[in-house]
Amino acid sequence: MGVIRYLGHSFFEITLLGLDNAPKTVLIDPWIDNPFSPVKLRDYENKKIDYIIVTHDHGDHIGNAIELAKITKAPIVGVYEIAVYAEEQGARGIGGNIGGPLKIPDIEVVLTPALHSCQRGAPAGVVVAGKDLKVYHAGDTGLFAEMSFIHELYAPNIALLPIGGHFTMGIREAVKAVELVKPEVVIPMHYNTFPAIQADPDEFRKIVEEKTGVRVVILRPGESFKYP
Repeated sequence: MGVIRYLGHSFFEITLLGLDNAPKTVLIDPWIDNPFSPVKLRDYENKKIDYIIVTHDHGDHIGNAIELAKITKAPIVGVYEIAVYAEEQGARGIGGNIGGPLKIPDIEVVLTPALHSCQRGAPAGVVVAGKDLKVYHAGDTGLFAEMSFIHELYAPNIALLPIGGHFTMGIREAVKAVELVKPEVVIPMHYNTFPAIQADPDEFRKIVEEKTGVRVVILRPGESFKYP
């Protein structure tokens, strides 16, 4: 059974069964200092984390990744330039690029395109897959037609999509993304953290469920969703 735990903004903790039949825990965009975060850095001092994935280097996404990597000894996974930066800061890095699966033995990680900006490398989304769960975290992105390839190639069970607008997709664009990605479940993220990204997740859920039939799960920070 896979577990998705939402920790505010775009920060998720994902537990899934690895390809080696052992449970794996992955952090994505770990901004622990976000205003809604229910966790502290010290909470990870004795917790096993296998990988820390960073979609891009904006402060609300790379967040506390370096400190977490040093505490947990987990490598930071991202585009090449982010991995180099992690290593310059004394952390471990696994750098790749947008394309095929990264050479990671016990889970599948694929960096996908994202329409956004960054200082190091290129912005990305990510598909993380184990034996029991496939998750697409879109990172910060606008809508793009090739999201349909994410469905065609990886068929994620769960999509984590930004809905806040201004810097990313808003509700209207995220609804279309659901139509393209075709997940079983979608969890909205990247909304209401700042005034510029105010959005109503209930409005998003109503439109998605009426238009596509895809289940929308709205998580408050600290809540988890179990799949299946």
